Amino acid sequence: MESALNKSINVNTSILFLDEIQAAPEIFAKLRWFYEEMPALAVIAAGSLLEFLLEHHTFSMSVGRIQYFFVEPLSFPEFLLAKNETHLLSAIENFSFTKPLNIALHDKANGLFKEYITIGGMPEAVLKWIGTASLENVSMVHNDLINTYRDDFSKYNSRVSSASLEDVLVSIPKSLGKKFVYSHVNPLVRTESIKTSLNLLTKARICHTIQGSYANGIPLGAEINPKLFKIIFLDVGLVSTLLGLKLYQFNKIDDILLINKGAIAEQVVGQLLRLLVPYYIEPKLYYWNRETASSSAEIDYLIQDNERLIPIEVKSGSEGKLRSLHQFMSEKPWKTAIRFYTGLAGKSHIKSKIANGRIVDYELFSLPFYLISQTYKLITM
Repeated sequence: MESALNKSINVNTSILFLDEIQAAPEIFAKLRWFYEEMPALAVIAAGSLLEFLLEHHTFSMSVGRIQYFFVEPLSFPEFLLAKNETHLLSAIENFSFTKPLNIALHDKANGLFKEYITIGGMPEAVLKWIGTASLENVSMVHNDLINTYRDDFSKYNSRVSSASLEDVLVSIPKSLGKKFVYSHVNPLVRTESIKTSLNLLTKARICHTIQGSYANGIPLGAEINPKLFKIIFLDVGLVSTLLGLKLYQFNKIDDILLINKGAIAEQVVGQLLRLLVPYYIEPKLYYWNRETASSSAEIDYLIQDNERLIPIEVKSGSEGKLRSLHQFMSEKPWKTAIRFYTGLAGKSHIKSKIANGRIVDYELFSLPFYLISQTYKLITM
């Protein structure tokens, strides 16, 4: 390589980037050599749909020699950093209930969060927006990405038809916020085909599962209901493109978040909650649902904070009733809850009687969407 480039290569300051590694899977087995024989050289392996390759690999994996990074779209703080909004970012990172953001900063943060919902967190889309301030250019990036995913479908014809993958792809944005039902995707296609297609898209990280949980204890993964789940898409900007929305035409963030009965709000919250875990842990999402004829209720998300399970309600505006949250808190042993909305940050003690006569008694943290990244810090204050 040095001869080809006519340049000396210093392994201590270089990175070897192996892109599209799925095209030569045997290289995975060779990563051990770099780790053992050339430890000073940083080696990054990346490629599309690696999960499919690793699912049925026949080569020997370099156990203990590979570190996994789970890469997600840009977070809202990263979006602010890309826009050089360092003052606002500092205010968010140093937020406390005793020193909240003033109204001017709060309004600015909400405005930029609306911008984030419109552009999304795909790096190329963000770069294009910052460089050109053209929503048409951003739309071109979004459509190019979606078409690239579609072009990849042909690779998996041996597992499922491209038509079935397309059916699932376009159905996900329309089913946001709802229990995912295979027969609703295409009633003319076998359930097994839809199920396989969804599994493939999930493995490809084009979409993510929100798994239903009974929420009686921790860990959350130990109490799942495998038949109950919702789906969110990879990125909120891509969702808007698939739905054909022109979010820049909406005047207020509340108007955007009300789309599909608040489904856009659930999408962006789920997307950002995935970023609350360290990069080396695969993110998981959970929710709670009770479907009864007399009293149905649903909690949008559940997170675990040490030994606490914390329910999260997503409200599309600055207000909204908390009937499902009250119902949940009256039935479960947990004493802390979160509401994400567009209003001001605050915490309050809730104690009241609900319709069934039970008393609810818990602490509610009301956090504007732009503070999602600070969730774990704020609920310990």
